[in-house]
Amino acid sequence: MENNDRGTMEDNEKAITTDETKINYRGWKSMPFIIGNETFEKLGAIGTLANLLIYLTGVFNMKSITAATIITIFNGTANFSTLLGAFLCDTYFGRYKTLGFATIASFMGLLAIQLTAAIKNLHPPHCVSGQNDTCKGPTAGQMAFLLAGFGLLIVGAAGIRPCNLAFGADQFNPGTESGKKGINSFFNWYFFTFTFAQLVSLTLIVYVQSNVSWAIGLGIPAILMLMSCALFFAGSKMYVKVKATGSPVTSVAQVIAVATKKRQLKPPEHPWLSLFNYISPSSINSRLPYSDQFRFLDKAAILTPQDQINPDGSATDQWNLCTMQQVEEVKCLLRVIPIWFAAIIYYLVIVQQNTYAVFQAVQSNRQLGNTNFKIPPATYVVFLMLSLTIWIPIYDRILVPFLQRLTGKEGGITILQRMGIGIFLAIITMLVSALVEERRRTIALTEPNMGIADRRGAISSMSGLWLIPQLVVAGLVEAFATVAQVEFYYKQFPENMRSIGGSFLYCGMGLSSYLSSLLISIVHRTTNGAASGNWLPEDLNKGRLDYFYYTVGALQVLNFCYFLVCSRWYRYKGTGEDTLEDNLGSIQLEKKTTV
Repeated sequence: MENNDRGTMEDNEKAITTDETKINYRGWKSMPFIIGNETFEKLGAIGTLANLLIYLTGVFNMKSITAATIITIFNGTANFSTLLGAFLCDTYFGRYKTLGFATIASFMGLLAIQLTAAIKNLHPPHCVSGQNDTCKGPTAGQMAFLLAGFGLLIVGAAGIRPCNLAFGADQFNPGTESGKKGINSFFNWYFFTFTFAQLVSLTLIVYVQSNVSWAIGLGIPAILMLMSCALFFAGSKMYVKVKATGSPVTSVAQVIAVATKKRQLKPPEHPWLSLFNYISPSSINSRLPYSDQFRFLDKAAILTPQDQINPDGSATDQWNLCTMQQVEEVKCLLRVIPIWFAAIIYYLVIVQQNTYAVFQAVQSNRQLGNTNFKIPPATYVVFLMLSLTIWIPIYDRILVPFLQRLTGKEGGITILQRMGIGIFLAIITMLVSALVEERRRTIALTEPNMGIADRRGAISSMSGLWLIPQLVVAGLVEAFATVAQVEFYYKQFPENMRSIGGSFLYCGMGLSSYLSSLLISIVHRTTNGAASGNWLPEDLNKGRLDYFYYTVGALQVLNFCYFLVCSRWYRYKGTGEDTLEDNLGSIQLEKKTTV
């Protein structure tokens, strides 16, 4: 197996050479430009989007439902646009050009939104107190300018989100031990900077927007995005720029089409020896050994008398004959999908902490000590980010080296083991959330805090700080499962589809949000006429949010069991059913037995 791994590394090194010249990997030397670009980009984008609901309702005089609908459509479109952006990147432009174009588009989008605040003619007049009935909404021209800004941000998200992680990992040599460690550490530090940017955006930038000036508060993100552009292009000469090699989706379609066309053929007895196994010299993908899964696809690489071969060894018509390498690449994709489904389910936990945990905070005692200061409800999510930010350096610098000495594995534990720990912690998160909510509700109903109430109902005398444990555990869920998920897609997708792999994370997040909305809708309809009453009313004291949390927790238990089955069945890319030596040995044994 060691020889097989060494061969794969050699294939990788050959695949990333141009004009017979080996690429000079700069590794961490290029990270100040890449991580700096990423940090400023996130500071800019999150700094604008974090407070967007307040901006649309307060400055553009939109109704809450209209503003929420616009933001929901924007977030969903931005997440799913990553799939198109990744396809264009891997097929035509490459990651460097895609990121350069997308970074500029993001800056232009943020600048357009800032101008809507700075220029009076680009937003409606402010409503005068006591004259809300005469508030004017935005004109068609003002809405068009605002939506143009959103459109540019979507273009930026389509290119940046799926490509930046893969582009950063491209800077490390995958054929060396230091390069492998660099790739693993990069994924951890990427999420560290991402969360740091969220913390700054949700505190300082949002404060400036809400308490100083919208023009200044939106101008800061635009300036930060400009700095992101400058940093990205400043390091241009240092980057490893992997070129696009044509549509990887076409190869997938060919395998499926040819396997369907040849479905009547009998599968070969020893496919690792008899399947058509041509490797294109221009391919950047590592050579994959045969794996004994999804064997129905093997028929796409069966050579028949009707198939013709070119002088260089390639198939004349790839829509009639595919290579074993192509088949194995499609098998890689199919193996990833069940794991991806598990990721969609576990992320429901994070969605709840960003929504219903805020509603819990609204009806909790948010006063800080004996002061008159109250922690804003949305600010509690910061504890989730702090948990992730603090844990990642501890994990990367202390726990990983310890586990490496203990297990002898590259990252201390496997990617799926790390993801599994995160999914298990998702169960703990929902149990803690349910127990805290049960306590908050009980206190609110038995000790209504001297009748103090707001429009959402009585405020519990329970301190909002009791919400911190569930948010801390949710941060660990992200630190384990989400970081592992990104690393998993990068390493398990074929090299020419790594940007598409990056888009899987955001598509999964988008589907988790939609699934959460569907689950909430089902619970609303199911419990509305129940004896216990609606679980999720406006006033949480009249509902049973804790029951909803237990329901999501039960779903996480089922998901954890499903994940264990999938991870036991899963085979990592580059590890076949058996080594070639084992397969040859089995053939010799069969011959001796026959004789």
